[in-house]
Amino acid sequence: MCTAVTYSTNDHYFGRNLDLEYSYKETVTITPRNYEFNFRMVEPIKNHYAIIGMAYVANDYPLYYDAINEKGLGMAGLNFPGNADYKEIEEGKNNVAPFEFIPYILSQCSNIEEAKKLLQNMNIAKINFSEELLASPLHWIIADKEKSITVESVKSGLKVYDNPVGVLTNNPTFDIHLFNLNNYMSLSTEQPENNFSKDLNLETYSRGMGGMGLPGDLSSASRFVKATFTKMNSKSGSSESESISQFFHILESVYQQRGLVHMGKGQYEITIYSSCCNMDKGIYYYLTYENSQITGIDMYKENLDGNNLISYDLIKGQQIFMQN
Repeated sequence: MCTAVTYSTNDHYFGRNLDLEYSYKETVTITPRNYEFNFRMVEPIKNHYAIIGMAYVANDYPLYYDAINEKGLGMAGLNFPGNADYKEIEEGKNNVAPFEFIPYILSQCSNIEEAKKLLQNMNIAKINFSEELLASPLHWIIADKEKSITVESVKSGLKVYDNPVGVLTNNPTFDIHLFNLNNYMSLSTEQPENNFSKDLNLETYSRGMGGMGLPGDLSSASRFVKATFTKMNSKSGSSESESISQFFHILESVYQQRGLVHMGKGQYEITIYSSCCNMDKGIYYYLTYENSQITGIDMYKENLDGNNLISYDLIKGQQIFMQN
């Protein structure tokens, strides 16, 4: 399972936790402006916005998990099993495969409004990348520097929700996630008052009691509440260091440690990596499960007018600075 969030200080940030029990040997991959995107059912795009993000590169094609483009539009796909429903090819529609969805949007849209226009005539088609790589059941968060939306292809059709909290996890559908926040409206960052009974002399005995009732389990519904509460009440300085540090702390609030989610046969779901993209500067930062040192890759230090993918292997081993 996964969690994606947005965050703003002086700059704007977008990223996610990828929670799985295995890795596909993903890399931070930059797609320059002249790499030709070939799609299964729609016309290829030869010239487009440059993109940086986390991807599994298969047959020289970037299968992006999350990414931003040079205009500051970000997008991430998150697991959506049981609810994702991809459609048969539909005449008159732009039929886009799930694995093509991120590059299709980010290659040609600079903001949410442009993405919404493309979505009006889109069909997320039931197309696998290959016999070995089947289409994953996903839903997506798309964000620019001001707002975000959630896109879900379900049995009743393609749903596009305005996302006022800038957070996405997994099941259930996004409208239910938003409604569920009503159950937590009493949560506060302040100490609570005694509303239990005027006849009892009840007092606070610890800091943080205004947040009692905030979910702490690792289910997707609980992570949505926890990440939303943490993100929407988060405070940080506005420098780059302070901003990305706070962003990763927000993601850490729903981090998955090995041993807590057993997937059977000795496998455990963990937070394989956490990402934080500066949408203004085009920098992709990440942490991995074993490496808690922040690593950054700046897309503008590469030749963005090229036509070949540029990939960086993840630094997964722990980086420890010995001070003495």
